[in-house]
Amino acid sequence: MALNPTVMQAVEKLDYRVTVGDVATSAGLQVNLAERELLALASEAGGHLQVADTGDIVYQFPKQFRATLRNKYFRIQLQEWWEKVWRILFYLIRISFGIILILSIFIIFASIFILLTMANKDSNSNRSSRSRGGGMIFFPRMFWGPDIFWFFNPNYGRYQRERRQKAAAASSSEESMNFLESVFSFLFGDGDPNANLEERRWQAIAATIRNHQGAVVAEQIAPYLDDLGTGYGNEYEDYMLPVLTRFNGRPEVSPDGQIVYHFPELQTTVQQRNTLAVPSYLRELTWKFSEASSSQLSLAAGLGVLNIGGGIFLGYLLQDGAIAAQIGGLVAFTASIYWLLIGYGVAFLSVPLIRYLWLKGRNRKVEARNEARQQQAIVLNQPSDELRQKLSYAQQFAAQNIIGSGDIAYSTETDLIEQESQNSAKLDAEWRKRLEG
Repeated sequence: MALNPTVMQAVEKLDYRVTVGDVATSAGLQVNLAERELLALASEAGGHLQVADTGDIVYQFPKQFRATLRNKYFRIQLQEWWEKVWRILFYLIRISFGIILILSIFIIFASIFILLTMANKDSNSNRSSRSRGGGMIFFPRMFWGPDIFWFFNPNYGRYQRERRQKAAAASSSEESMNFLESVFSFLFGDGDPNANLEERRWQAIAATIRNHQGAVVAEQIAPYLDDLGTGYGNEYEDYMLPVLTRFNGRPEVSPDGQIVYHFPELQTTVQQRNTLAVPSYLRELTWKFSEASSSQLSLAAGLGVLNIGGGIFLGYLLQDGAIAAQIGGLVAFTASIYWLLIGYGVAFLSVPLIRYLWLKGRNRKVEARNEARQQQAIVLNQPSDELRQKLSYAQQFAAQNIIGSGDIAYSTETDLIEQESQNSAKLDAEWRKRLEG
């Protein structure tokens, strides 16, 4: 059975003793899903169930449960191995675009050099002819010289030292990016900055409910949602239905007809926990064109322009197709893939341009959604009299049920008869209390 890694991470984060509500709050999962995954994890990893006097269930896991699973299932070992391999493969994919760009420039200018050199050899051998031919030789040297390729630069060691110093001066949390990686970043960016947006959304909602002890009003949840509906849908708070479904909540109606939302399962925990830090509203991150430095981006764009410029000049020299056939070798090979080289050069500059224009439009939508959620947070921070009444009514349902070790009536860790013997005094006291009542 495939175990949920999010649940395993939540168990570790919560110190291996959890309730369903704890995991649902920490991971932002549906309560039913969290319960099902906890049962599966307890079964596979040697976890134990502890039943409190109230009937609530606590899940206790060994701290080495991942090692137990790893030894038990080859599939988990294979998955961990594949994740390591994929990181290497993806890195190779990232740097391949930069390698192809440099290789393309090398092929183009090497072919230009050969063509012009052969042209010089065919010219007259007199001094005036050599003088004219010398002018032609200067052109390829200008392009073929050490100023083209930064990796042939005699000051490359100084360039590397400066780059390392800049990287060290940057934030320690940011990983420096080499040039080949920056080419991929220039072309395709660095991924969706909001890839975990839904996870952040539900974690924030669950934490808000937990911070208010399991009882909230719709206005407290609205800053973390997108589509609040219009008309009757907004008036009757239909947007709260997914939240109720996810966390097993139920609406409660006040005598004045106001609706509050009660989540009993998020009120149960194994220990007193500090108030969770929650942003005032869910803020999406804007898309960045690239995480590469401006110098790396300029270099990548410059090499792209150089690739196209060299390709155009090479096309001029290859107008007579017989020349490439006569020379053969690299020139003939370059002529056979000429349009592929030109196409790569055009795409190399076109893709980032299109992506830049697309990101501008996308970021406008992101900012619009952020502004709408921020307005909902302002409404909550400046409550009307009606909202204050709703918040006051919600407090009637607020509670926190902490299940300590002394509240456990039964556990799968030890034998039932042994537990009954140990708890006999507690059971006798409970019976006397009931009889006296």
